[in-house]
Amino acid sequence: MTQAEAKNVNVWYDDFQALKDISMTFEPNTVTALIGPSGCGKSTFLRLFNRMNDLIPLFRMEGLVTVNGQNVYSKGVRLDEMRKKVGMVFQKPNPFPKSIFENVAYGLRVNGINNKKEIQETVERSLKQAALWDEVKDSLKKSAMDLSGGQQQRLCIARALAVQPKLILMDEPASALDPISTNRIEELIFELKKDYTIIIVTHNLQQAGRISDSTAFFYLGELIEYNLTKKIFLNPDNERTQNYITGRFG
Repeated sequence: MTQAEAKNVNVWYDDFQALKDISMTFEPNTVTALIGPSGCGKSTFLRLFNRMNDLIPLFRMEGLVTVNGQNVYSKGVRLDEMRKKVGMVFQKPNPFPKSIFENVAYGLRVNGINNKKEIQETVERSLKQAALWDEVKDSLKKSAMDLSGGQQQRLCIARALAVQPKLILMDEPASALDPISTNRIEELIFELKKDYTIIIVTHNLQQAGRISDSTAFFYLGELIEYNLTKKIFLNPDNERTQNYITGRFG
Protein backbone atom coordinates (compact mmCIF):
# COMPACT_ATOMS: atom_id res chain seq x y z
CA MET A 1 0.00 0.00 0.00
CA THR A 2 1.87 3.05 -1.24
CA GLN A 3 1.03 6.59 -0.33
CA ALA A 4 2.83 9.62 -1.71
CA GLU A 5 2.62 13.17 -0.47
CA ALA A 6 3.79 16.68 -1.22
CA LYS A 7 3.60 19.38 1.47
CA ASN A 8 4.09 23.11 0.87
CA VAL A 9 6.33 22.48 -2.13
CA ASN A 10 7.92 25.42 -3.92
CA VAL A 11 10.27 25.01 -6.87
CA TRP A 12 12.54 27.51 -8.62
CA TYR A 13 14.73 27.32 -11.71
CA ASP A 14 17.14 30.14 -10.88
CA ASP A 15 14.81 33.15 -10.36
CA PHE A 16 11.75 31.61 -12.01
CA GLN A 17 9.26 30.03 -9.59
CA ALA A 18 7.83 26.95 -11.32
CA LEU A 19 5.68 25.65 -8.43
CA LYS A 20 3.98 27.67 -5.72
CA ASP A 21 3.12 26.08 -2.37
CA ILE A 22 1.73 22.76 -3.64
CA SER A 23 0.27 20.26 -1.16
CA MET A 24 -1.25 16.96 -2.35
CA THR A 25 -1.75 13.44 -1.02
CA PHE A 26 -1.95 10.42 -3.34
CA GLU A 27 -3.87 7.47 -1.95
CA PRO A 28 -2.74 3.86 -2.48
CA ASN A 29 -4.00 2.00 -5.56
CA THR A 30 -5.35 5.08 -7.29
CA VAL A 31 -4.62 6.89 -10.54
CA THR A 32 -4.25 10.66 -10.26
CA ALA A 33 -4.20 12.77 -13.42
CA LEU A 34 -2.34 16.08 -13.51
CA ILE A 35 -3.89 18.40 -16.10
CA GLY A 36 -3.35 22.00 -17.20
CA PRO A 37 -1.85 24.02 -20.06
CA SER A 38 1.73 23.51 -21.22
CA GLY A 39 4.31 25.06 -18.93
CA CYS A 40 2.07 25.13 -15.86
CA GLY A 41 4.31 22.89 -13.71
CA LYS A 42 2.76 19.43 -14.13
CA SER A 43 5.91 17.62 -15.25
CA THR A 44 8.09 19.54 -12.79
CA PHE A 45 5.79 18.38 -10.01
CA LEU A 46 5.70 14.78 -11.25
CA ARG A 47 9.51 14.57 -11.40
CA LEU A 48 9.89 15.67 -7.79
CA PHE A 49 8.99 12.15 -6.72
CA ASN A 50 12.03 10.53 -8.34
CA ARG A 51 14.29 13.61 -8.23
CA MET A 52 14.62 13.91 -11.99
CA ASN A 53 14.62 17.70 -11.60
CA ASP A 54 17.97 17.41 -9.82
CA LEU A 55 19.53 17.10 -13.28
CA ILE A 56 18.32 20.56 -14.31
CA PRO A 57 20.76 23.44 -13.62
CA LEU A 58 19.73 25.96 -10.94
CA PHE A 59 16.85 23.78 -9.70
CA ARG A 60 15.89 24.52 -6.11
CA MET A 61 13.09 23.11 -3.98
CA GLU A 62 11.54 23.86 -0.60
CA GLY A 63 8.95 21.72 1.13
CA LEU A 64 8.44 18.03 1.78
CA VAL A 65 8.03 15.17 -0.72
CA THR A 66 7.49 11.69 0.72
CA VAL A 67 6.86 8.17 -0.54
CA ASN A 68 5.53 5.86 2.15
CA GLY A 69 6.59 8.38 4.76
CA GLN A 70 10.21 8.61 3.59
CA ASN A 71 11.45 12.07 2.69
CA VAL A 72 12.68 11.74 -0.89
CA TYR A 73 15.02 14.72 -0.44
CA SER A 74 16.59 13.82 2.90
CA LYS A 75 20.40 13.80 2.88
CA GLY A 76 20.73 10.09 3.60
CA VAL A 77 18.63 8.98 0.61
CA ARG A 78 20.43 6.83 -1.96
CA LEU A 79 19.11 7.84 -5.35
CA ASP A 80 19.47 4.38 -6.89
CA GLU A 81 17.50 2.79 -4.04
CA MET A 82 14.85 5.49 -4.12
CA ARG A 83 14.39 5.26 -7.89
CA LYS A 84 13.79 1.53 -7.59
CA LYS A 85 10.69 2.41 -5.60
CA VAL A 86 9.53 5.06 -8.05
CA GLY A 87 9.12 3.87 -11.65
CA MET A 88 9.06 6.40 -14.49
CA VAL A 89 7.51 6.16 -17.96
CA PHE A 90 8.27 9.00 -20.36
CA GLN A 91 6.34 10.66 -23.16
CA LYS A 92 8.25 8.94 -25.94
CA PRO A 93 9.14 5.27 -25.64
CA ASN A 94 12.84 5.00 -24.81
CA PRO A 95 13.83 1.34 -25.08
CA PHE A 96 17.53 0.52 -24.87
CA PRO A 97 19.21 -0.74 -28.07
CA LYS A 98 19.23 -4.25 -26.63
CA SER A 99 17.02 -7.31 -26.92
CA ILE A 100 13.47 -7.28 -25.57
CA PHE A 101 14.59 -9.60 -22.77
CA GLU A 102 17.60 -7.49 -21.81
CA ASN A 103 15.53 -4.31 -21.71
CA VAL A 104 13.41 -5.76 -18.92
CA ALA A 105 16.32 -7.53 -17.20
CA TYR A 106 18.47 -4.39 -17.20
CA GLY A 107 17.29 -2.97 -13.89
CA LEU A 108 17.69 -6.34 -12.18
CA ARG A 109 21.28 -6.72 -13.35
CA VAL A 110 22.12 -3.14 -12.34
CA ASN A 111 20.79 -3.94 -8.88
CA GLY A 112 23.06 -6.96 -8.57
CA ILE A 113 20.60 -9.75 -9.35
CA ASN A 114 22.39 -12.45 -11.33
CA ASN A 115 20.25 -15.52 -10.67
CA LYS A 116 19.16 -16.69 -14.14
CA LYS A 117 15.93 -18.28 -12.96
CA GLU A 118 14.93 -15.20 -10.96
CA ILE A 119 15.67 -12.93 -13.90
CA GLN A 120 13.70 -15.10 -16.32
CA GLU A 121 10.71 -15.28 -13.99
CA THR A 122 10.77 -11.53 -13.36
CA VAL A 123 11.03 -10.70 -17.07
CA GLU A 124 8.07 -12.94 -17.85
CA ARG A 125 6.00 -11.57 -14.98
CA SER A 126 6.76 -7.95 -15.91
CA LEU A 127 5.92 -8.48 -19.58
CA LYS A 128 2.65 -10.13 -18.56
CA GLN A 129 1.86 -7.22 -16.24
CA ALA A 130 2.54 -4.86 -19.12
CA ALA A 131 0.19 -6.86 -21.40
CA LEU A 132 3.03 -7.58 -23.83
CA TRP A 133 4.05 -11.18 -23.10
CA ASP A 134 1.77 -12.86 -25.65
CA GLU A 135 3.10 -10.62 -28.41
CA VAL A 136 6.82 -11.06 -27.72
CA LYS A 137 7.28 -14.39 -25.90
CA ASP A 138 8.65 -16.05 -29.06
CA SER A 139 10.97 -13.17 -29.97
CA LEU A 140 12.63 -12.16 -26.70
CA LYS A 141 16.07 -12.12 -28.34
CA LYS A 142 15.00 -9.66 -31.03
CA SER A 143 15.91 -5.99 -30.73
CA ALA A 144 13.46 -3.83 -28.82
CA MET A 145 13.93 -1.25 -31.57
CA ASP A 146 11.97 -3.52 -33.95
CA LEU A 147 8.77 -3.21 -31.88
CA SER A 148 5.99 -0.77 -32.77
CA GLY A 149 5.71 2.47 -30.80
CA GLY A 150 2.90 1.12 -28.66
CA GLN A 151 4.79 -2.09 -27.95
CA GLN A 152 7.92 -0.11 -27.09
CA GLN A 153 5.97 1.94 -24.56
CA ARG A 154 4.55 -1.20 -22.94
CA LEU A 155 8.10 -2.60 -22.88
CA CYS A 156 9.24 0.55 -21.03
CA ILE A 157 6.41 -0.01 -18.56
CA ALA A 158 7.55 -3.64 -18.11
CA ARG A 159 11.10 -2.38 -17.54
CA ALA A 160 9.83 -0.05 -14.81
CA LEU A 161 7.80 -2.84 -13.20
CA ALA A 162 10.67 -5.34 -13.14
CA VAL A 163 12.36 -3.73 -10.13
CA GLN A 164 9.04 -3.77 -8.25
CA PRO A 165 8.42 -0.07 -7.65
CA LYS A 166 5.81 1.24 -5.26
CA LEU A 167 4.87 4.38 -7.17
CA ILE A 168 4.65 4.76 -10.96
CA LEU A 169 5.05 8.15 -12.62
CA MET A 170 3.84 8.58 -16.21
CA ASP A 171 4.58 11.72 -18.20
CA GLU A 172 2.11 11.72 -21.09
CA PRO A 173 2.74 8.03 -21.81
CA ALA A 174 0.36 7.83 -24.76
CA SER A 175 0.82 11.21 -26.46
CA ALA A 176 3.12 9.80 -29.15
CA LEU A 177 0.91 6.76 -29.84
CA ASP A 178 -1.94 5.96 -32.22
CA PRO A 179 -5.51 5.54 -30.83
CA ILE A 180 -5.34 1.72 -30.64
CA SER A 181 -2.02 1.76 -28.75
CA THR A 182 -3.35 4.54 -26.52
CA ASN A 183 -6.33 2.37 -25.65
CA ARG A 184 -4.00 -0.51 -24.74
CA ILE A 185 -1.98 1.76 -22.44
CA GLU A 186 -5.16 3.04 -20.78
CA GLU A 187 -6.42 -0.50 -20.18
CA LEU A 188 -3.01 -1.36 -18.76
CA ILE A 189 -3.05 1.60 -16.35
CA PHE A 190 -6.47 0.48 -15.11
CA GLU A 191 -5.06 -2.99 -14.38
CA LEU A 192 -1.84 -1.72 -12.79
CA LYS A 193 -3.59 0.38 -10.16
CA LYS A 194 -4.61 -2.85 -8.42
CA ASP A 195 -0.95 -3.16 -7.38
CA TYR A 196 0.49 0.35 -7.68
CA THR A 197 -0.14 4.01 -6.98
CA ILE A 198 0.02 5.93 -10.28
CA ILE A 199 0.45 9.63 -11.06
CA ILE A 200 0.02 10.60 -14.71
CA VAL A 201 0.52 13.87 -16.56
CA THR A 202 -1.80 14.15 -19.55
CA HIS A 203 -2.91 16.88 -21.96
CA ASN A 204 -5.77 14.64 -23.06
CA LEU A 205 -8.77 15.59 -20.92
CA GLN A 206 -10.82 12.66 -22.21
CA GLN A 207 -8.02 10.33 -21.13
CA ALA A 208 -7.92 11.90 -17.66
CA GLY A 209 -11.67 11.40 -17.42
CA ARG A 210 -11.44 7.76 -18.48
CA ILE A 211 -8.55 6.49 -16.38
CA SER A 212 -8.13 8.58 -13.24
CA ASP A 213 -9.76 8.42 -9.84
CA SER A 214 -8.68 11.97 -8.95
CA THR A 215 -7.63 14.94 -11.05
CA ALA A 216 -5.47 17.96 -10.20
CA PHE A 217 -5.66 21.12 -12.29
CA PHE A 218 -2.43 23.14 -12.43
CA TYR A 219 -2.18 26.67 -13.78
CA LEU A 220 0.88 28.95 -13.81
CA GLY A 221 2.63 26.89 -11.15
CA GLU A 222 -0.35 26.80 -8.79
CA LEU A 223 -2.59 23.90 -7.84
CA ILE A 224 -5.99 25.40 -8.63
CA GLU A 225 -8.15 22.42 -7.74
CA TYR A 226 -7.69 18.79 -6.71
CA ASN A 227 -10.63 16.45 -6.26
CA LEU A 228 -12.33 13.29 -7.48
CA THR A 229 -12.26 13.22 -11.28
CA LYS A 230 -16.06 13.22 -11.59
CA LYS A 231 -16.26 16.32 -9.41
CA ILE A 232 -13.53 18.13 -11.37
CA PHE A 233 -15.16 17.39 -14.73
CA LEU A 234 -18.84 17.76 -13.83
CA ASN A 235 -18.95 20.29 -11.04
CA PRO A 236 -15.62 22.03 -10.38
CA ASP A 237 -15.42 24.55 -7.56
CA ASN A 238 -13.13 26.98 -9.35
CA GLU A 239 -14.11 29.00 -12.41
CA ARG A 240 -10.64 28.61 -13.93
CA THR A 241 -11.02 24.83 -13.77
CA GLN A 242 -14.41 25.11 -15.46
CA ASN A 243 -12.95 27.32 -18.20
CA TYR A 244 -10.09 24.91 -18.86
CA ILE A 245 -12.28 21.78 -18.88
CA THR A 246 -14.73 23.39 -21.31
CA GLY A 247 -11.95 24.58 -23.62
CA ARG A 248 -12.29 28.31 -23.02
CA PHE A 249 -8.53 28.56 -22.58
CA GLY A 250 -5.41 26.38 -22.64
